[in-house]
Amino acid sequence: MSPALLADQTSVTTAPDLADSFRAAMSALAAPVTIVTCYDDRGRPRGLTASAVSSLSLAPPLFLVCLDRASRTHDVLTGAEDFAVHLLGPGEEHLVDRFMQPAEQRFAGLPLGAGPDRAPVIAGVSLVLRCVRHRLLEGGDHTILVGRVTEVSGEPAHAGGLLWHRRGFAHARRP
Repeated sequence: MSPALLADQTSVTTAPDLADSFRAAMSALAAPVTIVTCYDDRGRPRGLTASAVSSLSLAPPLFLVCLDRASRTHDVLTGAEDFAVHLLGPGEEHLVDRFMQPAEQRFAGLPLGAGPDRAPVIAGVSLVLRCVRHRLLEGGDHTILVGRVTEVSGEPAHAGGLLWHRRGFAHARRP
């Protein structure tokens, strides 16, 4: 057997180990940290953290969020017509800790922005995308929520930059 073929075979991951290998590989990929919020059918704020997010299109402006189907907030978010994506920056890690609590406690004492927003906006977060549900797509054990961006609030040049990398927070900063 040639050394090149042998080298190719030794790097192959077997099916039972693939999920763990894939998870480890994805930890090496820095991902933005966001909080996605909406109101439930009773008007209560609901939300979760998401790092599997991306811009999708400029015309129309579309943004996608991948939601774990096992999340207790999945059905509320996929059923909401409006949602907000908070693009977190360095110094906003405490919000991620808050959103790791049980779903019913995440908004307790958390100030929301004033105004008639159709989705809850966390006061003080420096960059927020307000979205209307555009489409839901299947994605394995996740649902891909595609939103049409209706408004951007904040200053993009000075916001965002909180990343999840190698199972911990990292900061992307530009001078």
